[in-house]
Order: sequence, then structure tokens, then C-alpha cells
Amino acid sequence: MAAFDDIHARLRTVMLDNAPGQVVSKDEAGDLVVRTATVDPKTGQPGWFGTVTIKKSYVAYHLMPLYTDAALSESVSPGLAKRRQGKTCFNFKVVDEALFGELASLTRRAAGL
Repeated sequence: MAAFDDIHARLRTVMLDNAPGQVVSKDEAGDLVVRTATVDPKTGQPGWFGTVTIKKSYVAYHLMPLYTDAALSESVSPGLAKRRQGKTCFNFKVVDEALFGELASLTRRAAGL
């Protein structure tokens, strides 16, 4: 699990460094939850932006804007797409500098930067 702690720490940094203006609603060992600064009119709660969570066999990086932004979603490279599960989640078992760099760029674009 120590390797997953390292991966989580790296992905946590990617999320936090590239999504300024978003709101951290949970930041505990193995579990980061980031919400939008704007309230979702359907729920009356801040919207979901992303999460970084240690799971049993991988670390999950969720980027919720991929669900609603087709252009952003379609910009995912084939290499990163291999890590994709569903529309918004990318799973990692090892540190991958190139893919983490792409996630940083994708996260910045999702945050409107």
C-alpha cells in the first residue's frame, strides 16, 4: 500500500496545483474530494470537480467536468485513455510522469484555466 500512498500524494498534488479556485471539501489520508466554487442549482450544493482516492488495487483520479464537456473528454490521449474507467475516472497502479503531466493539463482545462 505504500506505493499507492506515493501515487496518491502525486495525484493529490496534480489536482490541487491545477484546480485553483475549487473548494477542498475533504483531504484525508488516501481521500481527496474537490468541489466547485459554484452551487449546483439542482442540488443546492457545490458541484463535484474531482477526487483522488486510494482503492483496493489502484488509485483513482476522478475529473467530473469530463462528464459534461465532450471536447475535454475527447482530448484524452490514447495512453491516458487506457487508464480510463467510465467517463471521468483514471486508475493508476504506478507513477507515470507523462500521464500525470497530461492529467495536470486536463485538470487545468477542466478548471477553466
